Amino acid sequence: MKILLLGKGGQVGWELQRSLATLGELVALDFDSTDFSADFSRPESLSATVNAIAPQIIVNAAAHTAVDKAESEPDLARSINATAPGVLAREAAAIGAWLLHYSTDYVFDGSGSAPWREDSPTGPLSVYGQTKLEGEQAIRASGCRHLILRTSWVYAARGGNFAKTMLRLAAERDRLSVIDDQIGAPTGAELLADLSAHALRTALQRPEISGTYHAAAAGETSWHGYASHVIDFARHAGQPVKVAADAIAAVPSSAFPTPARRPNNSRLDTSRLRETFGVTLPDWRIGVDRMLTEVLGQ
Repeated sequence: MKILLLGKGGQVGWELQRSLATLGELVALDFDSTDFSADFSRPESLSATVNAIAPQIIVNAAAHTAVDKAESEPDLARSINATAPGVLAREAAAIGAWLLHYSTDYVFDGSGSAPWREDSPTGPLSVYGQTKLEGEQAIRASGCRHLILRTSWVYAARGGNFAKTMLRLAAERDRLSVIDDQIGAPTGAELLADLSAHALRTALQRPEISGTYHAAAAGETSWHGYASHVIDFARHAGQPVKVAADAIAAVPSSAFPTPARRPNNSRLDTSRLRETFGVTLPDWRIGVDRMLTEVLGQ
């Protein structure tokens, strides 16, 4: 079996190179690959790549994820997040391949406090959210067999992330202010990659499960709760922490204005994923602690 992975250099893409290798022959590309085009700013170029490789599975881990920057470059965000996935879906349908694609809690408007279900009404607040929703819609319209995994608050030990930023600031400052009115579940790229490989194995045997699923770690927290957990972990690990536990102020989103609005409620109901694929999702702290152990060299 041949698998085409696009976006291999991202946080999730990096982990997918490991998890997908157990399923078959893996062709992993990034936007700057030279053998085949994987440049999502030129969506139609992807057609030739899919046809040349002729995979049984296409996994799209590429995306325009600079949420604020997308507000000032909507055409590029749409090309990468909507048009390109639509091209991949069209080609997947033509050759009978599966397409696995990642989407986001940003397709919702963040209202209320109930976890979002796959069939909850969408209402993106930003260009990023809107273009990701358009990507989903293009995939469904193509008729290809697909798995769309919506997730939230993705992190990895590799590259920059919120936890690393908090560790740096906690070592430099006496006081911190962190948003407490946005609620979600930090979800590790490693977990997503393992879930993806498991879901694809199942889908190959059960084509009727094609559809959209919510995939995120269990539990919930705010960015303030996330930061407090990270800093407390570092303190107990003997890392240099200047900020006191009671000097991490909880503030509303309005304290940090941004070009793009973020959803306050990023809770995702994962029951459909858990029931369909027979998985148990770990509490968000487990993955974060493993990442911190790696980052801190414990």
